[in-house]
Amino acid sequence: MLRKWLLASVMLAAIVAPAAADNVTAKMRDASRVALARPAGETTESTVRIARGDETIVGTLALPKGVEKPPVVLLLHGFTGKRDELEVAGTQEGVYSRTARLLAERGLASLRIDFVGSGDSSGKWEDTTTFSQIADAVAAFDWLKKQDDIDPARIHVVGWSLGGLVASHLASVRPVDSATLWAPVANPAFSFGVVLGQETVNKAMAATDPNEVIEGTLPWGAKTSLKVPFFRSLFATDPVAAIAQYGGPLLVIVGTKDTVVTPQPAAGQLFLDYHTGEEGLMVLDTDHGFDAFTGPATLDEMVGATLSFIEAH
Repeated sequence: MLRKWLLASVMLAAIVAPAAADNVTAKMRDASRVALARPAGETTESTVRIARGDETIVGTLALPKGVEKPPVVLLLHGFTGKRDELEVAGTQEGVYSRTARLLAERGLASLRIDFVGSGDSSGKWEDTTTFSQIADAVAAFDWLKKQDDIDPARIHVVGWSLGGLVASHLASVRPVDSATLWAPVANPAFSFGVVLGQETVNKAMAATDPNEVIEGTLPWGAKTSLKVPFFRSLFATDPVAAIAQYGGPLLVIVGTKDTVVTPQPAAGQLFLDYHTGEEGLMVLDTDHGFDAFTGPATLDEMVGATLSFIEAH
């Protein structure tokens, strides 16, 4: 009987979930068009430095001119990324620098940071772990709470890919007003078996020296080197369990052509399955980079949807 009930539940989810996601996607696309059609205001940006122990996190604070104490969005970049994120074809902007501009032009401040070991922040990349990135996000959130030029009572978070894992954990320990996850890593051990190769992960987990540096090759051919603790942290952090501790509004945006965090939209749906509260899954016909290598159209639609979602909360 239990087996039949479970099978019926799975079949029901398979029937209902796509229709629900289609409905959310259509509504968010409409909301995105409305949000981006608003006149663009002037913006300003400044570089900030945030202390976390002996480390220094470097970030860019984007503000809308003429808006007193605007809400703010903490933007958390992905694996091997940095605060501006990868360049968007046909523009002079990165995914996050463009996102920050579009948000600020419509009245929303943002802080995008380099995780320690990345970009302009202190530390070495090889020392990064999921734990250190979560600590960076918490430090950035706490820094925002003390600022006078934004509303410290209205702090939202957006995380992309591994940044989605970080955002989920941040939302479980800090009172974020809303969480928006772009192609978030749901099962880190599995995803990095895909990204770096299962042999690389296995080698790292079998290592006895925590200072051993493990080299891996990314799907696009680039190589990266990380110490053993990074790989161990993949098995010790659980973004889906973290999001279950967060009861605020949640928007997850995924692409059906994503071959990095896969399979989609099932990987994105996992977050909604364990989250309690207002939520939605936006499913697009795009890849893990949201077609940034071909132009800004998909990204802009996502930013507009994210803006609309945040403004509703």
